[in-house]
Amino acid sequence: MAKKRLIFTLLYDSGSFMLSRNFRLQKVGDINWLEKNYGFSNVGFSIDELIVLDVSRNERNRDEFSEVLKTLTNDCFAPIAAGGGINSVADAIKLLRSGADKIVVNSSLHSNGKLISELAQEFGRQCIIASVDCKQIEGKFYIATNNGSNVTDLTLTKFLEQCSDLAIGEICINSIDRDGTGNGFQIELLDCLPELFEIPVIISGGVGNYSHLAEGLKDARVDAVATANLLNFMGDGLASARSQLVNLGIDLPIFDLH
Repeated sequence: MAKKRLIFTLLYDSGSFMLSRNFRLQKVGDINWLEKNYGFSNVGFSIDELIVLDVSRNERNRDEFSEVLKTLTNDCFAPIAAGGGINSVADAIKLLRSGADKIVVNSSLHSNGKLISELAQEFGRQCIIASVDCKQIEGKFYIATNNGSNVTDLTLTKFLEQCSDLAIGEICINSIDRDGTGNGFQIELLDCLPELFEIPVIISGGVGNYSHLAEGLKDARVDAVATANLLNFMGDGLASARSQLVNLGIDLPIFDLH
């Protein structure tokens, strides 16, 4: 059985990294600011994977984002998954050549199913993370696209039933309602999973402390947990959280952090 994973997510918008609450963004600082104030280069020793998403609300500068990825690759020894506005195989190639090990697709899952097949054919399905943003309305979870701004009529339950037909390696389920609140994962999202679901699941949105991470990782339906909570987990926050998770018996890879 594969070990559980701890993932950190960085949100990037037009030259700066951001905090997010219910998908509303607040500027934190650039990569140099992160290193100066939070010792970002140490984070890579405490996580199993880093996800970097270009969530720019205006036109994306792909060259600028690629340069940021190259810098992160030099500073982070964990595998990196990158995404944001991938609309073509060429977009994905640019991210992979900039140091990403995997690509993250979101809106294209719903607007361009052919692209997902093309990406899988080019790079292999293990290279593709499907990211879905979910909003709860009257007791049901609906898929949102375009950085959460467009809530569709497609339910998470229906989408997950269709996932076996998608050439993806894993799926990241994000809660818009819990995003940035620090109130813990919206575990009910997992109830939308089909009984036999073979695609690895990442859950994201709502982490405020290590106990929230533990709750997610202890769930048998979850393969990995992700947090984008910059302020709570930078510095030695992730190293401390990882140590506490291991002490709780969570089956994470053991790192020598000394």
